[in-house]
Amino acid sequence: MSASRKTTLPAGEAIPVLGQGTAGMGEHSGSSRDEIAALKTGIDLGMTLIDTAESYADGGAEQVVAEAIDGQREKVFLVSKVHPHHASRLGVVTSCERSLRRLRTDRIDLFLLHWRGNVPLAETIDGFEALRSAGKIRYWGVGNFLIRDLKDLAAIPVGKLVQVNQIAYNLCRRDIECDLLPWCRERGVPIMAHSPICGGHLARDGRLARAAERYGCSRAQLALAWVLRQDGIVAIPKAGNVRHVRENRDALDLRLAPADLVELVRIFAMPRSTT
Repeated sequence: MSASRKTTLPAGEAIPVLGQGTAGMGEHSGSSRDEIAALKTGIDLGMTLIDTAESYADGGAEQVVAEAIDGQREKVFLVSKVHPHHASRLGVVTSCERSLRRLRTDRIDLFLLHWRGNVPLAETIDGFEALRSAGKIRYWGVGNFLIRDLKDLAAIPVGKLVQVNQIAYNLCRRDIECDLLPWCRERGVPIMAHSPICGGHLARDGRLARAAERYGCSRAQLALAWVLRQDGIVAIPKAGNVRHVRENRDALDLRLAPADLVELVRIFAMPRSTT
């Protein structure tokens, strides 16, 4: 069974709504075999979007990804991220080239600014555009941008070329629904939700127990299905073993009843906007 649901980037390309995150991978050599197997299983199940970053295990996660996609690069939509400290025009290019070497590929499909730092956005975007012109990346986007950051980006002439905003979104962190999510939705910019299970916290949250029992699923699956219920959302849960990957994939098939959605919204109340 494959993950067939997709959403569309502003550039027109469709990508899976359920991908695989890699934060925490590559930190311990003893775990690499399980991590590689998990990523490979995800690819087989249609979770072909893989998200990584140069900062994860100081490049170790990218090396794990390289092993997992070896021989099947064409199946994968590969996302990586540049650290804000490297976000100058030259730094972006240099970091991307290092990531390409670790990933053992000639291109990154989507390259993100991990979060906003002190380098002017226009300079970072110049670096992204240079990489795009050289064929080293296909698209670029941003991570952890709030409304004010997105508005600053929109003021840059080529800022409209942004393809995604990757940001935390889960039942415990619903604040983006106040303004950021509507803003992105109006402009057709998908949200790539990292931490959709809140770093594993929601897998142990007793408030999800009764609903999960009704659906015959785990609490983590219920939380993930809640994120995936919306159009224009891509979720990238990290799973370090094959069993968890399969559980994540099965969450894609859950359809939550309107009454349960209302109850979850009541239980996990949304805070006021902080932007």
